Amino acid sequence: MAVYTKVSAEEIDQFLTRFDVGTLVSVKGIAEGVENSNYLLETTEDKFILTLYEKRVDPADLPFFIALLDHLAQKGCLVPPMIADREGTKIQQLCGRSACLITFLSGVSVSHPTAAQAGATGQALGQMHQALTDFDLERRNSMDHDGWRTLADQCGPAQLDEIAPGLADAVSQELDHLDAHWPHELPRSAIHADLFPDNVLMLGDQVTGLIDFYFSCTDIRAYDLAVTHAAWCFSEDGTNFHQPISRALIAGYESAFTLSDAERQALPLLARGAALRFLLTRAYDWINTPAGALVTRKDPQAFLNRLQFYQNHPDIFTI
Repeated sequence: MAVYTKVSAEEIDQFLTRFDVGTLVSVKGIAEGVENSNYLLETTEDKFILTLYEKRVDPADLPFFIALLDHLAQKGCLVPPMIADREGTKIQQLCGRSACLITFLSGVSVSHPTAAQAGATGQALGQMHQALTDFDLERRNSMDHDGWRTLADQCGPAQLDEIAPGLADAVSQELDHLDAHWPHELPRSAIHADLFPDNVLMLGDQVTGLIDFYFSCTDIRAYDLAVTHAAWCFSEDGTNFHQPISRALIAGYESAFTLSDAERQALPLLARGAALRFLLTRAYDWINTPAGALVTRKDPQAFLNRLQFYQNHPDIFTI
């Protein structure tokens, strides 16, 4: 469920009077996503997304997200920029929340991607990275390598072992390994950092939009590809690896943006980091989400399975 803040049709209708977007015809809450409250609006002129930013999004970060999306849109990337009101303002206030009216993109998110869809997604990610080579704003990755140990400590050894026996030791050993070998010297840029299938809109095998940039930040560029690989190339529970999708994703990426030898060599390690990052954030949410909460907890085991696969198969990026 992703409607935390209830907004009436009357309040939305009044909100839209700030914009030149027509008058409200219909409104529907959007269930997908877990970070913010989202509504699909239809007006007499078009469709739009209304997003109200909840506690996990710092309003101080919104100018970075807006500038990033504007930059990508100007470069021809398929992203949904925020819409300015008649005064030129994009960040609004509604029901006590920061809010933005966002361009609507057609398409659907796939739950079982094909190799062709993964290839198109890899190409779109490469095109995005190419477009960001001259983007100068920076935002720290709040979920970066330097924060994973703190996140593990916040989960607690006993609670981690309740999720899976021996998980605390497995996490500790992996943190030690990544601390010793993390490739800090690789090129950095703005990245999406969360390009799961539900953040890619598609029609058939064509990408129609990359969405949900609220984890976007400045970090190792190839790490973005590693996150996408972990998200796309496994069954949902992480027990089955799909080699054709892996090959297609990386080939699609390199059709738009070439990996350096150092980046390609680092992909196995970056993928382990990506798997650990989502294992830890899922574990934290699993431990701290109260019973009866509207948000459905996601199983951390799915990314423990991915982590173990990456640990045991470092050659998958070369075959």
